[in-house]
Amino acid sequence: MHHKRGGYSYLIRPLHIVVDVLIISICSYYLIPYIVTTQFSVFLAAIWLVCSYALSFYEVYRFTRVLTIISLLIKQALFILVLMYAYFGLLRISAISFRDNATFLFCTFMVVGMVKVAVYFALRQYRSYLGGNNRNIIIVGNNKSAQQLHTFFNKRKELGYQVLKVFSDTLPDTISDSFEFLKKEDIDEIYCAMEEVSDEVINEYVKYTDQHYSTLKFIPNSQRIFSKRLKTDYYEYLPVLSIPEISLNSALNRAIKRGFDIVFSAAVIILLLSWLIPIIYILIKLESKGPFIYRHRRNGINYKEFTCYKFRSMKHEKNASLTQVKKEDARVTRIGRFIRRTSIDELPQFFNVLFGDMSVVGPRPHMLSYTKDYAKKIDRYNFVFRHSVKPGITGMAQVKGYRGEIANNEDIINRIKYDIFYIENWSLLLDLKIIAYTIINIVKGQEKAY
Repeated sequence: MHHKRGGYSYLIRPLHIVVDVLIISICSYYLIPYIVTTQFSVFLAAIWLVCSYALSFYEVYRFTRVLTIISLLIKQALFILVLMYAYFGLLRISAISFRDNATFLFCTFMVVGMVKVAVYFALRQYRSYLGGNNRNIIIVGNNKSAQQLHTFFNKRKELGYQVLKVFSDTLPDTISDSFEFLKKEDIDEIYCAMEEVSDEVINEYVKYTDQHYSTLKFIPNSQRIFSKRLKTDYYEYLPVLSIPEISLNSALNRAIKRGFDIVFSAAVIILLLSWLIPIIYILIKLESKGPFIYRHRRNGINYKEFTCYKFRSMKHEKNASLTQVKKEDARVTRIGRFIRRTSIDELPQFFNVLFGDMSVVGPRPHMLSYTKDYAKKIDRYNFVFRHSVKPGITGMAQVKGYRGEIANNEDIINRIKYDIFYIENWSLLLDLKIIAYTIINIVKGQEKAY
């Protein structure tokens, strides 16, 4: 769990939920008492929570418009109405009249709506006049869009955004100065004009926000077509992009995936690696000198660097790893060709999975130098999105044939395309399917497995 920033403001949403459930329970008790039972009360609370989650009913932010809140209330009321009548029909309850039910729902949502809007405006006044519930932010960039955003924050004090500094290579405070500033100040959000900064700088901001539990948001060029990979929020008419909370990173799904990773990797280590490691060790050492395990640095989730493990498949030479392995590469040993073709060389990465640096399934991690090179060839919005999850031992791109050597731009573009599809459509069933296809490909062999 991430440390919560912004004082006690993180408690507002849970308190809202508790108050709303109490309101719907009290209204049902007084307006439709002849139908209320313990079972019905539990049902009401359950469908309220389910509908709230499905409709993002509590996803109301300081820049959200009142019309959006009203729209959410109407949608929530309609969903609750439909589910209540489904409940009555399923249990064959005919004692309740349409008038009583309509009165109950109208009163409930009037009270819920008044509380929601009252809190919304109370927080605005608190920020505007008392200076509380503020977010300390910096803006990186000085193009037209960044200037408009800066003006917006200064004009709308009730939103509670305090711009502490603006950094740009066109200003006295340069982009490189921002990193010294971040060491001294407690920053909640960084707004970055991506057109003005390099991929390396963006990577550093991603690392900073992950380590300090801050938020990184992107200011797109006013002429660009916005990427579907990133969430778009509008501050009045100004679009701001951010890495969305994808389903794969929700608390429940993260726990499910992590639990599966631990069980699966532990099973592989105990049942396979326990007897395979001594055999591979002897074969590698008999053919060439050098370490048994090859260690190399890779970029993981949010560009975090970690040490990735493989069985050594090449002759031990200085800087041998700086160049991609090609077909019929002379550096690859005889045993190396076999373990690379069968992907046995990747098996030590199950220890990386157990340590928490990797997942069994996910986008393959690239070496640090390759990450910089590939980032120049890919839309940077998509490339940042790709690093929002843990890398995997295998992945959708690999089972689709985009593994190994990147011979041209099309290879890396298709690899990223499949990685993003996986992130956006993750399920445990999809992980199992990819693992099954990986095993089939190992048996059949793949063209780029060299």
